[in-house]
Amino acid sequence: MESNVFRLLEDNYTFRFTELLNEQQRVLEGKLAPLVRGITESGPRTQEEIEYVYQRIVTYVLLSSGLGSPTDIEAVREVTAALQSVFPQREMPTFISLSKKDKEQQLKDLTMLVTGIRLYNKECQKGGSGIDDLPAILNEAIPSATRTVDEHLNSCHLLVYQYTALLESMQEDPDRYPQLESFKLKEALFNVRQYEAFLCILLSDGITSAQEVESLNVQFEAAMTTLKNTPLFFELSKIWTSFQDEILLLSFLTYMTDDLQQFLEIQSQLFSEGMLTSLLEGVTVKSDEERIKETLETRVNASDFENQEWLFPENTENFDQLLIQYHGFCAHSIGVKGLILPGNPAIGVLKHKEKCYAFSSKEVAYIFAQDPDNFIQLNIEKAKEYAELIQLLELHHQFEDLVPHTEVHTVYASP
Repeated sequence: MESNVFRLLEDNYTFRFTELLNEQQRVLEGKLAPLVRGITESGPRTQEEIEYVYQRIVTYVLLSSGLGSPTDIEAVREVTAALQSVFPQREMPTFISLSKKDKEQQLKDLTMLVTGIRLYNKECQKGGSGIDDLPAILNEAIPSATRTVDEHLNSCHLLVYQYTALLESMQEDPDRYPQLESFKLKEALFNVRQYEAFLCILLSDGITSAQEVESLNVQFEAAMTTLKNTPLFFELSKIWTSFQDEILLLSFLTYMTDDLQQFLEIQSQLFSEGMLTSLLEGVTVKSDEERIKETLETRVNASDFENQEWLFPENTENFDQLLIQYHGFCAHSIGVKGLILPGNPAIGVLKHKEKCYAFSSKEVAYIFAQDPDNFIQLNIEKAKEYAELIQLLELHHQFEDLVPHTEVHTVYASP
């Protein structure tokens, strides 16, 4: 069974939000292009023709601002009144005499002015037809969206811990699960770790969006309070545009979260809940946090190594911001066991050839440090066996130097 979930994310999300906004702007400009040409390339002469072009400017301002529809008579009236206050129809001859480029710029400036005026009027309860209360919508919707992502993460974590426990049990007793294929189970583990990584990105962006909205609320209220002259209408319009951007981000984040939900459905086909419960009977399932907690009291003795550099919180500035290879997973377990175990930097971070490596235990840290290059090569070879593993590590931009030209696609094994 093949799924395009992760390819979808790679193609449509990880190129970041700026491109999404740019694309949205290009789409809007494309839709408005005929209207803009009709305004900027026309040469009205009669009063009737001038009034027609002016009305088209009203339509442009309304559509460009995204605050209402041309079919909303009240919204059209509000835009017309606001436009007349800063650009009365008697100034049309001057507008007509401008170059096409200057006309286009003035249209954008007028849109911002009118938008600011309408927002201020809405705050004063003197209008606001077609204008949604974006701050209120965002304040309610973002926490809901992040809760949903967090719930998916909890389900994802459970699968990670269960798959890891099964693989460890299989390695201890290869004959215990004759019906299971180690390769397929590892594929499933790497896929779940991918899913976890993407959910963490979505959750992080949701939290960042909440912080941005909080800041925008403060700015918006301040602008409303101090609004005394026309220039501030521009600032009000800019802040509102940022609110609109956050709405777009929230919509896309929600879409991606919902779309990723099919991943758990695929996993349930591969390894049903009942099947996992049966297989895990008598097996201890540990969370990442529990594994790290078990090693909190152990650490590498740097004096045991003459030619290796070890980093610890007390001797390393910004220790918690170190760029750990393999997304912080244990550098030993990947190639040797084919497992993705959480590394514990508190044990000691090995700095080798300007790169940092963490480990799941003091014992494997010592083993890895005896011959780092050999284990790094083992990790490369292991990653080449599993497309999902390469994608997982490439997702965090820490594996590109190891397999820079490998093109991979996620493929789920058929149940």
